[in-house]
Amino acid sequence: MNTKRPRKFLFPRIDSNRAGRLRVSDIHELYWEESGNPEGIPVVALHGGPGGGSNPDMRRFFDPARYRIIIFDQRGCGRSSPFSELKENTTWDLVADMEKLREELGVEKWVVFGGSWGSTLALTYASLHRANTLALILRGIFLLTHAEIQWFYQEGASRLFPDAFDRYLAPIPEDERHDLVQAFYSRLTGSNAQERAAAARAWAQWEGETLSIRGPSMRPTKFEEQEFVDAFARIECHYFWNKGFFDKDGWLLDQASTFGNLPGVIVHGRYDVVTPLSSAWALKKAWPNADLKIISDAGHSSMEPGIVNELVGATEMFADRFSED
Repeated sequence: MNTKRPRKFLFPRIDSNRAGRLRVSDIHELYWEESGNPEGIPVVALHGGPGGGSNPDMRRFFDPARYRIIIFDQRGCGRSSPFSELKENTTWDLVADMEKLREELGVEKWVVFGGSWGSTLALTYASLHRANTLALILRGIFLLTHAEIQWFYQEGASRLFPDAFDRYLAPIPEDERHDLVQAFYSRLTGSNAQERAAAARAWAQWEGETLSIRGPSMRPTKFEEQEFVDAFARIECHYFWNKGFFDKDGWLLDQASTFGNLPGVIVHGRYDVVTPLSSAWALKKAWPNADLKIISDAGHSSMEPGIVNELVGATEMFADRFSED
């Protein structure tokens, strides 16, 4: 008997039911939207970056008949304003924004879904608001540790993508390459518009070219758009230069060890270069209740078939579980 599960695919594209803006500080206003079943299981899907902005395909991991799907653009990106703003833009601000949005929309508890930086934010949120978290569905685990930043932004990943890495290095003089995050930060926050634009393109395209197991040829088109890459690169570098605004390196792993019976699914590509599998492995050891799915033929992108299969499988599994409660 063949007991292999049928492969899961993304749900069809749908429009949002409603959208709005939420003032979260004196200067920041968030864009949010909701789709699916207004009476369904609430889920908030967190985009990556930070600074990546949401996109309509994020809705497609959830059955719209069973989920109330909430997405929003984090501070400084997407349709939130002011665009590419770094002031009042920290991990703690974003967690507080999620709580304000949850209360604004009248949600008691929600499933929190996020990949890459979205996994970082989801873990941080659950650390501070465990009582409001039904479950976590995470992809491409990023714990925002010094080792992870050194791996991807300094030298480790260059051994697998030397062609893309040379393009990333191009705007930085050789005498500054010993600390690339610092070198990019000075340009992305400086007053020289030409240097800022060149640094933003190089930083963003490095990530875009390493997302897929298929390499640079699969770089998403949005990594060619100057407005997108400016916010993406500036906000990412701002967060990474500030070490995620965490009190200590490894803070998220310490927190995960307190999650207890919080249900979760972790999906991670074995050949993920952007966020290596070792982070997901460490998270699973700290949080034994989570179910780790290692995809043997995938990199970092959420759209690789094996990752889609497991993420959709996780949303369906939790839909079954929480519909029964």
